Amino acid sequence: MMKDQTDILVAGGGIAGMMATAAFAAEGFRVLCVDPAPPVTDEADDGSDLRSTAFLMPSVELMEKAGFWARLAPHGAALKIMRLADAGGEDGQVRTTRDFIASDIGQEAFGYNFPNWLLRRELLEHLGTLKNVRFEAGVGVASMLTRTKETLVSLTDGRQVRAHLVVAADGRTSRVRDALGIPVRTTRYGQKAVVFAVTHELPHDDVSTEVHRSGGPFTLVPLPDGPDGTYRSAVVWMETGQEVDRLFKLPDNAFSAAASERSGGVLGALTLASARRMWPIITQSAAQLVGQRSALIAEAAHVMPPIGAQGLNMSLKDVATLRDEIVTARDKGDDWASPAVLDRYARTRKADIELRLTGVDLLNRAAMTDVQPLMDLRRRGLEALHGLTPVRYTAMKMGLGAR
Repeated sequence: MMKDQTDILVAGGGIAGMMATAAFAAEGFRVLCVDPAPPVTDEADDGSDLRSTAFLMPSVELMEKAGFWARLAPHGAALKIMRLADAGGEDGQVRTTRDFIASDIGQEAFGYNFPNWLLRRELLEHLGTLKNVRFEAGVGVASMLTRTKETLVSLTDGRQVRAHLVVAADGRTSRVRDALGIPVRTTRYGQKAVVFAVTHELPHDDVSTEVHRSGGPFTLVPLPDGPDGTYRSAVVWMETGQEVDRLFKLPDNAFSAAASERSGGVLGALTLASARRMWPIITQSAAQLVGQRSALIAEAAHVMPPIGAQGLNMSLKDVATLRDEIVTARDKGDDWASPAVLDRYARTRKADIELRLTGVDLLNRAAMTDVQPLMDLRRRGLEALHGLTPVRYTAMKMGLGAR
């Protein structure tokens, strides 16, 4: 049988997988990206995935280097202020707010927020302009056999592909990770998130707001204004699983009223402007990030609660680190997918991943509590963090990806 060949096979055509494809292709590698499902690229068809993605500035730099940012930038909403609001008093009203301002650390913005469907549309069109990229929807990885010099991948349509390197970007239930025999450690919180879009009475003024009460944060992330001038934001509402199940069943008007109440009225009344989607909240980490001729990135490597815009931005840090390691080795004339190169990628990412998983886990547990003394302690901690300027600046820089 004649076997197809490529430098890099990316398993997974979500945002992280397509971004990895663009980043590797920009460095001259031949890349085949496969995904069993066609990407949703139209807002009207986006009932299955209503999330948005906030790209922090290191991710913007990755997209600039990949030649993609210029076409995406006009569609984003800037995140110039990250506002934390505590509503942990007995009446559930916002009692403390503290702003973390990008300009305080010399940044125009912390990042930019985009609807996921629009990201996929623009990424797919960009990949279509690259001669060294093939993107194939409707086909996935069926099995793989790693060898010393290459990996032989069998696809679900019966074809076989020889790849110098396989990059697993195929999600938290990764088939590539399973084929490599890499186990995962999973923490379950008994929480779910419900995601949706809203219109609201007051402008967001480029402020992303997390409202903390109990059950988990309620996060409003700016979106560009609607074509009719309406103010819009994406919402991630984390709560106990039982409460999310109840909320999910509410009629639209009752749900909008509940969301407005839970937001503390920070943007006035909220009106549901999309369908709703929910999913369970977990923390998950792979026991190792690499196998023979294979590397894990994104949710194949790590999953965390959606707090602080860390999830996909950590994924793109995986992409940037792996890209840098293989390009450096290639430019030296070395085998760029050798165990030594992949081990350097794994060592570089391991400590940062563990640090951020631990940090987000602690933040989520603090946001979940419904014990009044602990909610009061959380409020005092926020005030103390914000009040110490050097500590506040360090926290903002760490949030952007510095260590």
